[in-house]
Amino acid sequence: MSRIGRRIAFDYGDVRIGVAVCDPDGILATPLATLQSKDPSLKRFIAEFVDEYEPVKFYVGQPILLSGEEGAAVSKVLAFTQMLTSSFDIPVILVDERLSTVSATKQLRESGINAKDARSIIDSAAAVAILEQGLANERK
Repeated sequence: MSRIGRRIAFDYGDVRIGVAVCDPDGILATPLATLQSKDPSLKRFIAEFVDEYEPVKFYVGQPILLSGEEGAAVSKVLAFTQMLTSSFDIPVILVDERLSTVSATKQLRESGINAKDARSIIDSAAAVAILEQGLANERK
């Protein structure tokens, strides 16, 4: 396991970015926020999360198709990760996000939440799935 400290995960999308955070021990991942991808204040919002949670690592969902090939959104995700690495002195790890949104949608539906009414919830729940996968990878 990596050193103790919070980690923040991002599920990057063209419209929204789901954000999740874990406790300092890396046990419990929780939804944090949903940001707008095109918001001019995006970097400032992330900086506020960094100031508040003092993360030791960022995880970003890597768009990989079920076939294992990189998805069309990979260049946008890489641009987002470049912004993170150039703006913050925090390691950024890409995490396979193949089923993160599908998993989040299913879990919300099972909880009685309609996916159409809860797109922003789905984005932050997908970030939780990315964070949980990143934490699981650390434990290997």
